[in-house]
Amino acid sequence: MRGLLLAVLGLISIAVSAANPAPRAEPAAEVGNLSTIAGWLRTNGREGFIGADVADAMGIARGLGEEMVAARQRGFRNDAELRVAQVSADDAQDFILFMVQRPEDVYFYLSTPGGGLQRAFVSIPSKNLVVPLSRGEAELRFRNEVMYWKDRSINP
Repeated sequence: MRGLLLAVLGLISIAVSAANPAPRAEPAAEVGNLSTIAGWLRTNGREGFIGADVADAMGIARGLGEEMVAARQRGFRNDAELRVAQVSADDAQDFILFMVQRPEDVYFYLSTPGGGLQRAFVSIPSKNLVVPLSRGEAELRFRNEVMYWKDRSINP
């Protein structure tokens, strides 16, 4: 599964430039929820990493020659759905990367606790396709993801 995920994430780089939603003010509650989730991941997350291809595609900074970005992460499986949330293990970076993987597609949301949603993509592996989400769809799905992880951070 990790190989499939890396292959899917590698395809994201195709659509990066088209998937930068215009910045907007986030509701205070959403920003608070993101800060809560980020804090919970830093405290309760397990050691993990974000591959160089994924980091580059999502616009996550990495050191020259680094093949991965150290992360704190949690993941949960529910039926045929896998959800993963990651934050940087380095306090110098402040992002949350959410991923929702189902058999037919994989959704990715890059956000910051202070700025909310930054980028959103859907990958359809069977079609070898990565597409940026429309702003409206991205915001709706992202809010649902934030609520899922807020609940997890309160009731692990």
